[in-house]
Amino acid sequence: MHKLLIVACTLLFAQMALADILGKWKTIDDETGQPQSIVEIYQKDGKYFGRVVKTLKKSGNPVCEKCPGERKGKAILSMDIITDMVKKGDVYESGQILDPTKGKIYDCKVWEKDGNLMVRGYVGFFFRTQTWLRAN
Repeated sequence: MHKLLIVACTLLFAQMALADILGKWKTIDDETGQPQSIVEIYQKDGKYFGRVVKTLKKSGNPVCEKCPGERKGKAILSMDIITDMVKKGDVYESGQILDPTKGKIYDCKVWEKDGNLMVRGYVGFFFRTQTWLRAN
């Protein structure tokens, strides 16, 4: 019985360590301070992605008019805006993030701080960081 309890606790802690950024997050615009959407962070083939599961600013299902390539004119709802993130220690990096409002794609770095998700998009030495809140 004692061994079973140890195995169960080990599995629980391992799952918690893997799931630190997984789940739903409320995006907050760093320029206006207003909530924009709910993004679900999920893992696929060892990489992390984030898809829009709810829009908060516009009713209906707005499309990404300014997006480049195959995303242009596509619905923002269920669109992956974070792609190909890789966990390195406590930071997730080497991926990209799309700003569907501006149609810009940035290199991305993500980390958890005080229960919030810090999301940094950058080009070269220039960057912007948003604080996303855990969504219920």
